[in-house]
Amino acid sequence: MSELNEIIDSLESKFTRLVQKLDALEVENATLLRELNQSREKIKNLDEAYHGIETRYDSLKLANSLLGNDENKRDTKLKINSLIREIDNCIAQLSE
Repeated sequence: MSELNEIIDSLESKFTRLVQKLDALEVENATLLRELNQSREKIKNLDEAYHGIETRYDSLKLANSLLGNDENKRDTKLKINSLIREIDNCIAQLSE
């Protein structure tokens, strides 16, 4: 009978340790999920900032080309033609 009690005590001890490990892993998992969400939010913010800067850069490049910079005149003409085509498409869609 004493062997049976020892086995039961051993099982209870192991079960208690497993429950403690499970609790620790759940806490660690929650922490990692929180960090993951924070990282995703940071990436989203950085991506938005990047696109904003990229848009401003393109606008500055276009403004420079409009000021008479010879190397950007071709880009300006292409951009203006692209805008005209977009406007023409919009007008065509509105008239349909």
